[in-house]
Amino acid sequence: MNLSMQFIAVWGKVLFKNGDRIDCEITNDGTITVKLWYEFHHDPLILTATVSVGDDILLNIRPHRIELYVNGELCDEEWPCGKGYLTLESEAEGDFLPTLSELSPEVPADQPFYTRREIETSEIRIPGVNIGDCIPYSDEVDTDGKYHLFYLYDRHHHTSKWHFGAHQWAHVSTTDFKIWDEHPMAVGITEDWEGSICTGSICKAADRDEWYAWYAVRMCDRSPARMTYAKSTDRVHFEKCGEYFHLPEGYEPTSARDPMVFYQDGKYHMFVTTSRLSDNSGCLAHLVSDRMAIDGWEDAGATMAWIDHVSEDDPTRYWQPECPDHFKMGEYYYLVFGIGGRGLYGYSKNPYGDWIFPEDNTIPCGNVPKSATIPGTGRRIFAGFIPEGGYGGRLRAVEAFQNGDGTLRFEEISL
Repeated sequence: MNLSMQFIAVWGKVLFKNGDRIDCEITNDGTITVKLWYEFHHDPLILTATVSVGDDILLNIRPHRIELYVNGELCDEEWPCGKGYLTLESEAEGDFLPTLSELSPEVPADQPFYTRREIETSEIRIPGVNIGDCIPYSDEVDTDGKYHLFYLYDRHHHTSKWHFGAHQWAHVSTTDFKIWDEHPMAVGITEDWEGSICTGSICKAADRDEWYAWYAVRMCDRSPARMTYAKSTDRVHFEKCGEYFHLPEGYEPTSARDPMVFYQDGKYHMFVTTSRLSDNSGCLAHLVSDRMAIDGWEDAGATMAWIDHVSEDDPTRYWQPECPDHFKMGEYYYLVFGIGGRGLYGYSKNPYGDWIFPEDNTIPCGNVPKSATIPGTGRRIFAGFIPEGGYGGRLRAVEAFQNGDGTLRFEEISL
């Protein structure tokens, strides 16, 4: 059911209370706290905001998203799963009872191309939102001249939706890393069973103007993550395909994530974070297909296995290289991956293996750095995030320069 609650802020009052269904109150310091319980979990979802006496407060409760507005401004969000206890017929008590009404079903509307124009880097983050894993993209052919930055939109430092994260792909673009345009949410949570829209990659079809956002869905029932894509014809508006992909036998399926898809040598290639069952090593599976589709991917063997670090949770398993990136610079190919959030790279003249890992191969760009070029310049810019208070934080960018031996050096970009 879609429900809406509307009320006026008053000091130090229990506005609405209903046993194990909902608890809404404002403390004397002007903090409104809303707690909502669901059958899915014993802990409530909690939304907060700062209010003043007389403020208009609106709480919208949908099956897949909860929004808390103060005077028309979105101040906090949460993402439920399963059946909630609150209904139109719920009996409640409190010092002030709000208006409770049925909210009209959410109907997909035509999304604009831009939601904000010419904003500064500091304005990308709205209050209460953090920048998470970055997914840069640019077109080297048939370009729009933009460096597109997709990133994980994070509230509550990965604790949203009972710590599933509830991340979504936000999207901004720039030509100079000073002034940005903001676009609509590229890939959002639209179903309650989606625990999080996780990191992935953008790949353009080789034979048509279609862009594919490949990602993994963290599942609320803790079943293996579902890898899938959303498709776009303009790089901005993406539509989920509703189909899902699983790894071939020989790889650990539950933790499979972070698909990196690229086109090379007449084929599509996919690197996927997982573990190799034969030796439990964390690895990047390498899959190949003749077409851009969910099915038809064949195992080409792991492009790399990571056996230098043992998992702290399970000493029989190795850390998995996360969030891979792949590109060519000069005569060398580069493989980028994260270990514990730290970005590392290897290089090779073989695009799919024989990686050389320099002694100092850290990419100094915060957590989970990935890269794209500024169209028309050849400049390769890595984007990552600096944590602030937990997972997620502020954007950081560095430019990569190639040394004669294939190693990379980096210079920070002022944002």
